[in-house]
Amino acid sequence: MSLELTGPQNGVADPEGSHLLVLADGQEGYHILAGEITEGQLAGGEKGRPVYDLERLAAKGRDHWLILTGCRKGLVRQALELGGHAEGPAAAGRELDRLTGLFGKDRVVVELIDHHLPADTTRNRILAGLAADRGLPVVATNNVHYATPAQHKLAAALAAVRARRDLDTMDGWLPPSGMAFLRSGQEMAFRFRRYDGAVARSVTLADQLAFDLARAKPKLPLRDVPEGETPMSWLRHLTFEGAAKRYGTRGQRPDAYERLERELAVIEEKEFPGYFLIVEDIVRYAHDNGILCQGRGSAANSAVCYALGITAVDSILYDLPFERFLATTRTEEPDIDVDFDSDRREEVIQHVYRKYGRRNAAQVANVISYRPKSAVRDMAKALGYSVGQQDAWSKQVDGWSPEITSTEHDIPPKVVAMATELLKFPRHLGIHSGGMVLTERPVGEVVPIEHARMENRTVLQWDKDDCAWMGLVKFDLLGLGMLAALQYCMELVREHIGESWLLHTIPKEEAGVYDQLCRADSVGVFQVESRAQMATLPRLKPRRFYDLVTEIALIRPGPIQGGAVHPYIRRRTGEEPITYLHPKLRPVLERTMGVPLFQEQLMQMAMAVGEIDGDEADLLRRAMGSKRGIERISSLKDKLYAGMARNGIAGDLADEIYDKIEAFANFGFAESHSISFALLVYSSTWLRLHYPAAFLAALLRAQPMGFYSPQSLVADARRHGVEVRRPHLHLSGVDAGLEQLVDGQELTGPTGSPACLKDPQPLVGPFDPKAPSDTTVHRRDGVFSVRLGLSEVRTIGDKGAKLIVEERERGGPFTEMADLVRRTGITAAQVEALATAGAFDCFGLDRRQALWEAGRAAEERPGQLAGITAAGPPPTLPGMSDIEADMADLWSTSITTTSHPMQRVRERLRAEGILSAAQLREAPNGARVRVAGVVTHRQRPATASGVTFMNLEDETGMANIVITVGCWHRHATVARTAGALIIRGRVERAGEVTNLSADHLERLPLAAKTASRDFR
Repeated sequence: MSLELTGPQNGVADPEGSHLLVLADGQEGYHILAGEITEGQLAGGEKGRPVYDLERLAAKGRDHWLILTGCRKGLVRQALELGGHAEGPAAAGRELDRLTGLFGKDRVVVELIDHHLPADTTRNRILAGLAADRGLPVVATNNVHYATPAQHKLAAALAAVRARRDLDTMDGWLPPSGMAFLRSGQEMAFRFRRYDGAVARSVTLADQLAFDLARAKPKLPLRDVPEGETPMSWLRHLTFEGAAKRYGTRGQRPDAYERLERELAVIEEKEFPGYFLIVEDIVRYAHDNGILCQGRGSAANSAVCYALGITAVDSILYDLPFERFLATTRTEEPDIDVDFDSDRREEVIQHVYRKYGRRNAAQVANVISYRPKSAVRDMAKALGYSVGQQDAWSKQVDGWSPEITSTEHDIPPKVVAMATELLKFPRHLGIHSGGMVLTERPVGEVVPIEHARMENRTVLQWDKDDCAWMGLVKFDLLGLGMLAALQYCMELVREHIGESWLLHTIPKEEAGVYDQLCRADSVGVFQVESRAQMATLPRLKPRRFYDLVTEIALIRPGPIQGGAVHPYIRRRTGEEPITYLHPKLRPVLERTMGVPLFQEQLMQMAMAVGEIDGDEADLLRRAMGSKRGIERISSLKDKLYAGMARNGIAGDLADEIYDKIEAFANFGFAESHSISFALLVYSSTWLRLHYPAAFLAALLRAQPMGFYSPQSLVADARRHGVEVRRPHLHLSGVDAGLEQLVDGQELTGPTGSPACLKDPQPLVGPFDPKAPSDTTVHRRDGVFSVRLGLSEVRTIGDKGAKLIVEERERGGPFTEMADLVRRTGITAAQVEALATAGAFDCFGLDRRQALWEAGRAAEERPGQLAGITAAGPPPTLPGMSDIEADMADLWSTSITTTSHPMQRVRERLRAEGILSAAQLREAPNGARVRVAGVVTHRQRPATASGVTFMNLEDETGMANIVITVGCWHRHATVARTAGALIIRGRVERAGEVTNLSADHLERLPLAAKTASRDFR
């Protein structure tokens, strides 16, 4: 424990304060120690500054802790060294007496350390003498900071990074020798041969203090239930109350009630009702407060979760096995993940803190490890290179790769060597994306709690794997951007068009939705907007909901590495017969045409032909997608091969089956998880088809999220007939919203065909790719445009936009720019940003005039008399050209609302025979052509064998570019850094999907600067 800290110690060469080294004696001592660390961390009020009181610690820990005198920061060593040769021994003796007086003479051990430094021998002799005079034992340690001598340099570099210095500046603060490593017993015995029993005592103390940590597992908090009810009876009541709404009566759905009874029996047998009641309470709070949420993952296999409103997927309808969620062999609580509207998830988290208290509820930590970019940056910093060099070199590293393998850089070899050694080391402690632990006894007495950097968050000091090992029950309250977008969209539709929708009321199985997906017209749609998904959709041609389920599961590392993608597509399109690797696999794989796509299927395959039992299948489930997945699956390898041999499967066939199972260690979806996500795919596509303006405004409100930038989302919406308007001082809200196309027009009702609202919809027929794509038939918000919000403007943000809108609503429209400044107090930079965005058109000023006026207006301040400025009258200024307007739009909002940067160079490109994205889609297969566009994405998936995929965008749409390893290396600098490109290559067409296989890349100069989303 660090005593007497005045603040966090990052950035300090030699951290202040003293150390108290405590070892817990047994389980009770551990609980007290963890609890005191928690109290100290919370008392500090900020991350990294615990506040401890030594007397309080002694009162709590006496008889339960063992105190070592510690390293140079220990109270005894500090007194010895500060007192000097004359006074040091006496001062150290007084501190030693103080510790024994506080904690007990039998609870203090004097620590001896020898790092081969000149003063070590003398210091150890004095400390051993002080211990002997007081009858205290001594113990030899090595104050270990790294495992091996070779890691000394890396440890020094990390110390420099923590201190925010380089190694040269840290030199005087670092130990002169690399001796703080883990020595062997033989080495320790030799170094401390003068002190009889000092080394052996470490073993004695370890035996004395040891206990089974797993026994410290706390129980879940008890959920309040009505008087006369037990947790199980109340869960049963809530379940059947929900079942009446979702399934009807027992007489109407005896199958559903039979399934519910079976699930409830398992829950009662496993004594898990409290867990379900806690999750139900959290979800109920969200529903009551209008926060969109949906349970996902294996919880969708449970009819009880569906009846309780935790999930939106009917597991009975899709015949999902409850055992995938809660097997009878399972001993710990199930795992229910709930996605919440990401913009309102914090409300749910704070509700949980309020309900259960800061000492019984905390978020799980996430240990952030070094990746190539951060490793290069930090090691360059430690070695003394400038910030500019650190940035430049980190950008040259392939951020998607787990190793620094690229040769396309000029990073010094020493930086690369140290960065490579640093990979996968812990870098810092973050917050898990949504995991919260709730306990009956204070969780801080089991795992210490500390403040997070984020306001009003407290976090455990263990990561999720350690918490799982301990048996702490984690509730995953996850934030999903698409739920926020769907919530915003439905609110806009209800407010402006008067039509109310919830996820479960949206008309099912509409042909127009599937037609749009078959055309890969899915920019902004949840899960299926990536290049890989858009290349797969036209080949799979989804025509029913379950097709979306398989589509989502297909483009994942597990199925890709397991060789499932192309066989499934060929079987789906009738190009390949449906076969099974073994007759026993037919019942398992029949619904996916003989190809394993889901985690459940891999488990069932292992049980069917590998003859593993339910416990081992659950181990297989845990391995899928975990950090050590391949290692965990390989532990079952021998048993799987033995089981396959008993079924007559050997040789290449056995290897093929095992490879498919092992591939899922690299992440594959559970079927229930795919179904939960498929519901959001359908819902987001349906809303995008029928309310494209509202959908765009919702996506802009929910940023940052998704695959595409706001610029690409706006460009796509314009291609679908949506008019987008710039920010306007008097018409814009805080966020993007809907605005009538014609000011003052009388609404005659929603546009489009009312047939789209009928449920059920007519039967979906085969897709006709030649049929015209007329989205106006479906569009219901056709009389509305999208008006960008003020928060979209650079430097304004949510806070500035709310200030302006609230003042406008309170005091009426602003009369001039100076009036805006006087009433709101916004800065000169904010006024200039609004002027650049065109927000002052309401005053009859074009953007160049507004920019000139911004300087004079910014001199006005609240509380001053109007019109007192030093500026003279404005000169006559020319208006902005179209290109300058684009540049102003991109600088101020990152969005061009009326055009695309490529339109400004289209005439020149056309003269040179360079195709647009639309023309590329019509080019003959195999033709060698050139295409140009703005780069929106660069991707290099781990499963792509080094191939890079690039998206180019122009005013007509998107172009998919495939760049081989050789082509990338030939044009590395241009390929990596150019904002817009001209690419030559060969057209490759598979069905409705067109790619350009690149062989030459050149930079396309554009006046307007654009940004891409690379290697995400």
